[in-house]
Amino acid sequence: MPELGIDWGQIWFNLWHLGLAYIFALPIAMDREASSRSAGLRTFPLVAIAACGYTLVGFSILGTTDAEARVLQGIITGIGFIGGGAILKSKGSVSGTATAASIWTTGLVGIAVAAGRFEIALLLSLMTFATLRIGHQIKTNLSESD
Repeated sequence: MPELGIDWGQIWFNLWHLGLAYIFALPIAMDREASSRSAGLRTFPLVAIAACGYTLVGFSILGTTDAEARVLQGIITGIGFIGGGAILKSKGSVSGTATAASIWTTGLVGIAVAAGRFEIALLLSLMTFATLRIGHQIKTNLSESD
C-alpha cells in the first residue's frame, strides 16, 4: 500500500488557520441566527473556512502574486454570488442586504486568516458583529420613534 506522505506540520498549520477562521465567524453567525436570518450558524463558518481554505491552497501552489491575486478575485466574486442569494426583493421592499454584506465580510475574515493577518480578521469579526447588533438596535429605536 502506498504511503500518504502526510506532513503533520502542514496539517497543524492548516488546522490552526481553518480553526481561527471558524472561530472568528462565530459571532457574526450567532447574531444572524439570533435574528432568524436565512444564513446563520452553518453558513457563516462555512464561508470563512472555505475562503481560508481556497486561499491557503492558492498561496501554497501558486508562485506569483498575479496568480494569487486571481485566486483572491475568484473567491471574492464567488462569495458575492452567495451573498446575492440572501437578498430578496418583494413588492418594492428589499431585505437581506445586511446578511449579504455579512457573508461577504466573513469571506474576507477567512482570507485574512489564511494570509496571516489575524488582527484584520479579528477586527472584521468584531466590527461586523457590533454593526449588526448595534445597527439593529438603532434601526429599531428609529422606527419606534416615527
